[in-house]
Amino acid sequence: MTDFAQARRMMVEGQIRTNDVTELNVLGAFSEVPRERFVPERWQPIAYLDRDVPVGESAARCLLKPMVLAKLIQSAAIGEGDRVLDVGCATGYSTAILAKLSRLVVALEEDDHLAASAARTLAALGAANPTVVTGKLADGWPREAPYDVILLNGSTEVAPQTLLNQLSPAGGRLVTILGRAPIGRGTVYRRSGSHVSAHPEFDAVAPLLPGFSKPPAFVF
Repeated sequence: MTDFAQARRMMVEGQIRTNDVTELNVLGAFSEVPRERFVPERWQPIAYLDRDVPVGESAARCLLKPMVLAKLIQSAAIGEGDRVLDVGCATGYSTAILAKLSRLVVALEEDDHLAASAARTLAALGAANPTVVTGKLADGWPREAPYDVILLNGSTEVAPQTLLNQLSPAGGRLVTILGRAPIGRGTVYRRSGSHVSAHPEFDAVAPLLPGFSKPPAFVF
């Protein structure tokens, strides 16, 4: 039987801390949230490996590699009073991490089964400040905007303008993997007023989220 507590410690010390994730609150959140609770039972033995773990019918729906997720979250510089939108929350693992770092999390998922799983697991773990909602990922959740932080749980091939419009104009941040495998960059978009700037932070790849691919190019 897998010792999940030991596996979690090894994940934090061997995958996350060694890849320049040094913020104590981020390390603490990853140390506390039981990742195995957010994956199907057959995948629990690999929950803490350095890999994306599938959670849905599509290969694109997964829990991101712990190191990639941790670096994205650290790059977002989340404060205790922040309002966060978790886009593509899947089964809610990222939401549980974000809930320990912020005041409020809106967890957006377009797959009804994944959303229901996220809501059940978060409730079972006693997470009080996330709300799970269903809708198209690329549309965001404008009714609760603006957000201080938006996390995309996957990659995008294009600047997600609809989501960028839902950032707080007073320094809102959106973090994502920009680009399609095998090439991608962990990227932070920052909004100041009507201006948005993109800052590449680290090399990474992740499955492309539905609704975030480039439009087909016209061929003569």
